Amino acid sequence: MFHSFWEYGIVRRAIEQKSITAEAVNIRDFARGRHLITDDRPFGGGNGMVMKPEPVVAAIRHAGDVAPGARTVYLSPQGRRLNQTIAAELSTLPGLILICGRYEGIDERICQDYVEDEISIGDYVLTGGELPAMVLMESVARLIPGVLGGEESAQKDSFANNLLEHAHYTRPAVFEQEAVPDVLLSGHHAAIEKWRLESSLIRTALKRKDLLLQRRFTPDEIKILQQWRLDIEHILQSQSVCGAGALSGDQ
Repeated sequence: MFHSFWEYGIVRRAIEQKSITAEAVNIRDFARGRHLITDDRPFGGGNGMVMKPEPVVAAIRHAGDVAPGARTVYLSPQGRRLNQTIAAELSTLPGLILICGRYEGIDERICQDYVEDEISIGDYVLTGGELPAMVLMESVARLIPGVLGGEESAQKDSFANNLLEHAHYTRPAVFEQEAVPDVLLSGHHAAIEKWRLESSLIRTALKRKDLLLQRRFTPDEIKILQQWRLDIEHILQSQSVCGAGALSGDQ
């Protein structure tokens, strides 16, 4: 699964230009006995199986020898929910050891003694931690300088600084009678940047207004928001003198 993932897209480019290195460690390679067992029934009874501590810990120690100073992260639905801030935090570390659980999870003693961080990619359950590990790797890799080919690319992504990214358009200029906004065809860079900022604010307000509550607005953003307030007040005032559907005095 991981080797296929590493052969495409941003992650492949990051590996080729040596911005990152990646290695898959098979936990079964560290299992003992004739059948190389990596899981067993849970003490106390119950459904499912639990990953045994001996092979998992041996695999973690091996990975630690390969990547000294790396943070050991367990992909778990009980962990911190991954977001852009956490991805940025992880991108500054010397390395990551990602533990992919299976079955009912891993023995709790592994979590207590060897896991430094637990991360979830959402409030749902998957069969194993492989897909979450890939999500985490890509979200972190693209924040490493040079991986995207432009330092500003990651800074303007959605969720950077608690804003969703502005709307994007490409050719043709008219598609099914819908035209690209004139400002984007004007060549006026300052006007384009202003339009993109307002587009970003609008999209965030409509889709994820909770993000705006966490943002420290710039002077330009405050001007846009103040203009919105004036426009909304004007609309409300016009309603007070309209006929049917007009707002009452205390609304």
